[in-house]
Amino acid sequence: MFVQDLTPLGSLGLSALVAVLPLATVLVLLGAVRMRAHHAALIGLLVALVVGIAAYGMPVVQAVSGALQGAAFGLWPIMWIVVNALWIYRLTVRTGHFDVLRRSFGRISDDPRIQALIIAFCFGALMEALAGFGAPVAISAVMLVAVGFHPVKAAVVALVANTAPVAFGAMGTPVVTLAQVTGLPLQQVSSIVGRQTPLLALVVPLLLVIIVDGKRGLKDTWLPALVCGVAFGLVQFLASNFVSPQLADIGAALAGAAALVALPQTRRPVPEAVRIGMGGTTTTTEEAPPEDSRNDVLKAYLPYALIIVIFSLAVLPPIKKLLDKATWKFHWPGLNVVGPNGKPVSGNTFSLPFLNTGGTLVLLAGILTAAILAVSASGTVQEWLATVKELRFAILTVTGVLALAYVMNLSGQTSTIGTFIAAAGAGLAFLSPVLGWFGVAVSGSDTSANALFGALQVTAANKTGLAADLLAAANSSGGVLGKMVSPQNLTIACVAANLPGEEGKLLRKVLPWSLGLLLVMCLIVFGQSTAALSWMLP
Repeated sequence: MFVQDLTPLGSLGLSALVAVLPLATVLVLLGAVRMRAHHAALIGLLVALVVGIAAYGMPVVQAVSGALQGAAFGLWPIMWIVVNALWIYRLTVRTGHFDVLRRSFGRISDDPRIQALIIAFCFGALMEALAGFGAPVAISAVMLVAVGFHPVKAAVVALVANTAPVAFGAMGTPVVTLAQVTGLPLQQVSSIVGRQTPLLALVVPLLLVIIVDGKRGLKDTWLPALVCGVAFGLVQFLASNFVSPQLADIGAALAGAAALVALPQTRRPVPEAVRIGMGGTTTTTEEAPPEDSRNDVLKAYLPYALIIVIFSLAVLPPIKKLLDKATWKFHWPGLNVVGPNGKPVSGNTFSLPFLNTGGTLVLLAGILTAAILAVSASGTVQEWLATVKELRFAILTVTGVLALAYVMNLSGQTSTIGTFIAAAGAGLAFLSPVLGWFGVAVSGSDTSANALFGALQVTAANKTGLAADLLAAANSSGGVLGKMVSPQNLTIACVAANLPGEEGKLLRKVLPWSLGLLLVMCLIVFGQSTAALSWMLP
């Protein structure tokens, strides 16, 4: 048995300083040294193992076993869904239907600033609502490159856009998990998160048009961006507070897209100066795109319609119950970890949902897509294997990062950092989103960050006299801003935009946006903990 010690070096501050070394190593190697992501992840994993074994006293066998469990989680479900999502894209490229989809988006608007809103913010939010786990970034980045964006700009836009919907992503899984680990009512947690993240939805579309086209983008397209953000945020607020957290992002994404399409400014011709300034765009005014038949357009949208239908059916109680039966839950070999409270940690067990997991549902959508698009069985398998080959370094990176995260979690390193931040007393209201941000930056998942720090936030709130539900919600809302700097998300964006080894470059571009938005969220939560903004809470 290994009992976690949150202060193995005698001092909480010193222990936290040592505990942060693995994550700091990865970020420095990516951002400053510009090392390739899979190398940085493996070195970070080595640092986590050394810290866990030498500083925290975790037995070698258990530390290695924990790393293997993290790698397994990186393969299933995370890379399982990414592989199958990109596989569907390859099928549509093979049949020419992705070009049809690209032209369809172009007919809504040929303005790249509007296309960024439609594809990355609205369509990406829909993918986040249904799948999560990197699929929105992967699919959005691919589509942005296809409509003419420079690969780096496409990746940055996809990463920054994947913020506002994250707390209610994967059919509300993060907030559901948060309610489970904290013991707070789901509706209470959902309501408060739904009064924080919609404020991000007002800002993010404006940031996207700035990223795409600078000050000119904001000057020319602030109204569509604002209308899109208001529609998204309003529906997310209403659904999370009065309907269902599981439906918050689906409704918000559709509302944002509908508001954009309905706005006359959306269909204004794009100025030639914008085309020239985009650099990477392939659309020209001299060549009119070919007319596509209604049948081809329907087939182009078909894969994503199938994903929506399949995921929507999968959450219906009878079907979900049936799918859940094909889940293998077992004690992970070699692990016997007990928390400081004397209770075994949840990481001792591992769950393999074979059917009720995003990757399997996307796989089903892909099989149906291949059949409807008339791709041969051999061609379908060939494309799947080619996708795995294309993602081989991404798979190595994600498994390395998740192995690092699991070692940090099981050895107690993550809890040490969380406890150190939670000791801020009255300042905890300002810092609580930082804790969520850190958890997502390490694990790449708002669900994981809520599982890690949700209960800790409630405990700290009770000690300081702050509202427990506010700090629990802040953990999730702050966490969404860590997605864009998560090494696994950076790698997914690089793969999707065909930028091998450019994770460090992307990190340097998105880190200021991540930290800037995090500061905004910290101020919102702090204001909500005082009389200044307490009126916002239910």
